[in-house]
Amino acid sequence: MVDSEGIDLTDIQNLQDTCETTNNWSILTNTLLTVFGDIDSLSSSFLWKTPDSLTQCPVDKLQAQKAFKVIKLNCPPFLFKRVTDRVRKLIQHCSRNRKEQLSTIHLNAIVILFQCPVYIDVLYPNNLLTELCELIAAIGIPLQDILCRYLIEYQSQTSSSISIFKTLLSIFHHMVQVRLLLRNTSTSNPSTHTDPMVIEATQCLAMLYRMNEESHYVPYTDFYNEAVNEHLEIKEDFPNYKDHKGFSFCDYPFILNPVVKADILKIESVYQMRHELQDAFFRALFQGVNSPYLVLEIRRDHIIEDTLQQLEEKSIHDLKKQLRIQFVGEEGVDEGGVQKEFFQLMVRELFDLKYGMFTFNDESRLCWFNANLLLGDDTLEYSKEQEDLTTVREYKLLGLLIGLAVYNSVILDLHFPLALYKKLMNVPVDISDLKQLDPSLGHGLEQLLCLPQSSSDEDDEFDHYFQVDIESFGHLKTYDLKPNGGSILVTKDDREEFVDLYVDFLLNKSVEKQFTAFQTGFNLICRDCAIKIFRPEEVEQLVCGSSDLDFYALEKSTVYDGGWDENSTIIRYFWEIVHGFSYEEKKKLLFFATGSDRAPIGGLGKLQFVIAKNGGDSDRLPTSHTCYNVLLLCEYGSKEKLRERLLTSISNSEGFGMI
Repeated sequence: MVDSEGIDLTDIQNLQDTCETTNNWSILTNTLLTVFGDIDSLSSSFLWKTPDSLTQCPVDKLQAQKAFKVIKLNCPPFLFKRVTDRVRKLIQHCSRNRKEQLSTIHLNAIVILFQCPVYIDVLYPNNLLTELCELIAAIGIPLQDILCRYLIEYQSQTSSSISIFKTLLSIFHHMVQVRLLLRNTSTSNPSTHTDPMVIEATQCLAMLYRMNEESHYVPYTDFYNEAVNEHLEIKEDFPNYKDHKGFSFCDYPFILNPVVKADILKIESVYQMRHELQDAFFRALFQGVNSPYLVLEIRRDHIIEDTLQQLEEKSIHDLKKQLRIQFVGEEGVDEGGVQKEFFQLMVRELFDLKYGMFTFNDESRLCWFNANLLLGDDTLEYSKEQEDLTTVREYKLLGLLIGLAVYNSVILDLHFPLALYKKLMNVPVDISDLKQLDPSLGHGLEQLLCLPQSSSDEDDEFDHYFQVDIESFGHLKTYDLKPNGGSILVTKDDREEFVDLYVDFLLNKSVEKQFTAFQTGFNLICRDCAIKIFRPEEVEQLVCGSSDLDFYALEKSTVYDGGWDENSTIIRYFWEIVHGFSYEEKKKLLFFATGSDRAPIGGLGKLQFVIAKNGGDSDRLPTSHTCYNVLLLCEYGSKEKLRERLLTSISNSEGFGMI
């Protein structure tokens, strides 16, 4: 009944019937121990029998599930235990004896074992998850990716690939969480970076993540592991990543949420700033005066010109110093508030329509590089060399400014599509990115792709050539999407090529020089930093913060000074007033108190906000120290007076002079 090629459900059922009749289970026991003790025999078991049933995965999963059910429920208890013990030894042997290389056919054995519910049940005391994770981690990435496809493929109406995927994701997440919790409650457990179970379960999560990037079964945020993010020892983990020493969660950044990644980036920046500070003092001993800070002296009415000139004179080492801004003719030491205003003014100036560096889409309310500035009539070459050189400098300046803002933890009010951050992280853009930037155009191209084929050759041609029209100062300019595109009609057979070329031209080729300059400036600061562990969506959060202003979260995290606490009358009045503000008034208050009208990555609950007492009842307006996110309030005599004084302040907070 059992041959060298393995075993199937029918064999097991027949042997079970025989054993029950004779009340002797030795035949079935020996057969199962033989099959489940040999990787080749197990890999040849429970396979599809007929060509019609062949699928990508050779294993008939339903048959394997029923077989395990028979062994566990319809046979004596000792039998399932002995089979489990034999399987455990088999997996351990395969995992640790690397000389015996596993091939694709041996993946069948792993798939079969995953069909036994208790083997992959974290709560089952005799599960095989530790051994299975060790084996999966040992087989290498190419085989892991094949195995993942085998495991996810569904073969019944009771489950789907998505549900199977979510189950596996939950299992591996839970393994990491359990080990981290055990480590934190017992000194006898190894650290995260030497715990094989944590490392191997994380590698299994990486296997699922690679598949999810292709198939999008779940949102990428489902890969964040709460226990890792809560207990990560950044000062141990990040150096391992930078120095390529052993295991680091930073090598698996999909597990880390944006808040933790931002903390990692900030720690790295502070370390770099301290290094440059110490180096500046050391060099000053031998080379004379050398500022320990990146100091920019800016005239408000020449802000672009002064910033360009001074930044171009700075070395890479200078740019990595802590930024200090001094507005000419104004008093005050920059402890963070002045630089926030500087970035606000610079962004506002560079995006001003008078410069024409960016176009603005009225439908999406997003900006994009102005293709006309550096597009010639027929090519992407410079049209006016000197003028274009200035334009390239300005795009590089903006990229550098964004890099400096990230490095100095300053949030910017930018309105770019996700495509910009994907390009910065070298992630390809596609039609979904064009649809976000220009919804009408993107929707039109999608409709073109969805048109059904017709029986007539004439109907398969569209009244469009392989060209794109771009408006330039009131005039339309036409560019070929491929050689001789003006003489090639788009048909239903090549419409996908047309759409791909169209998207590529608008988001890549037409703005190549602009974006290259922009990216060059950004990379001067960020090329070798921890920003590499961010996804494009997370870089956008890092740069722009969040427009979701949860003032209840801010209230919970606020600290009070000067004798006040959360129960003080003036504080209760304050929050009652603020929670009743409109969205725009909340933005003004946030800008007045912190220098930015957006929440940091992770939300307002992550903002270090302080409300301090500034004396008794008075007609003085509330003030703030934006460098430290401190709001100063007098102990006003009534709720109405507090509201009136507060609204007056936040409505007239333009410029650092008031603060």
